[in-house]
Amino acid sequence: MDSSGSARAAGEHLGAPLVELERVNKHFGDLHVLQDIDLTVRKGEVLVVIGPSGSGKSTLCRAINRLETIDDGDIRIDGEPLPAEGRDLARLRADVGMVFQAFNLFAHKTVLENVTLGPRKVRRVPKAKADEEGLALLDRVGVKNQADKLPAQLSGGQQQRVAIARSLAMHPKVMLFDEPTSALDPEMINEVLDAMVQLAHEGMTMIVVTHEMGFARKAADRVVFMADGQIVESATPEEFFTNPRSDRAKDFLSKILTH
Repeated sequence: MDSSGSARAAGEHLGAPLVELERVNKHFGDLHVLQDIDLTVRKGEVLVVIGPSGSGKSTLCRAINRLETIDDGDIRIDGEPLPAEGRDLARLRADVGMVFQAFNLFAHKTVLENVTLGPRKVRRVPKAKADEEGLALLDRVGVKNQADKLPAQLSGGQQQRVAIARSLAMHPKVMLFDEPTSALDPEMINEVLDAMVQLAHEGMTMIVVTHEMGFARKAADRVVFMADGQIVESATPEEFFTNPRSDRAKDFLSKILTH
């Protein structure tokens, strides 16, 4: 690991707790998808969540901005309990950016309009200022030259970078990424991961559900390994990839790292 990676792993740059989960449970019928989850993510931390399919990773991610309700337990964002509904929930969702597998861009709006819609409608930012910030964000993720195009005119990798810019436009406290590259062709994956690595280096608090182990090694402060709805291990990337403690993690790594 290079020196910048080991410095990240040391956690010296991290701030106060920003996302806190205590004894969080979630069932889908008889399936117990989140089992007594305890997790704290600090300001500036990049947390990568990995594990086999069906382990609860995406449900965990979606619970943090209440796209999934939980059965019991507590979730706090920056010290405040997660609101159940209404205006407080809308405000919280503005503070928690989310990037999905599907890009969820408005097909009939230009790239720039997609990025500026949230700030203008939710935060009441004037159009000229929203456009200026939107173009700067599109430049930051490398697609400023696509600003006047419709999403369908872009590649999947470009659309996902627009989705990242759209989330950043709301000035979120934390960014959630749920398998952001899984719907992309292989040659487009790196351009999205590079944009995410850049965000990590800029100090954005990020929770990333992904199968991309290279990203976990390069950008994560901490790797959380989930299986069967539980957090089985939590460690630095160096510790996790070189010396996993549990048999479940060893088995998982042996399957994905040998291909």
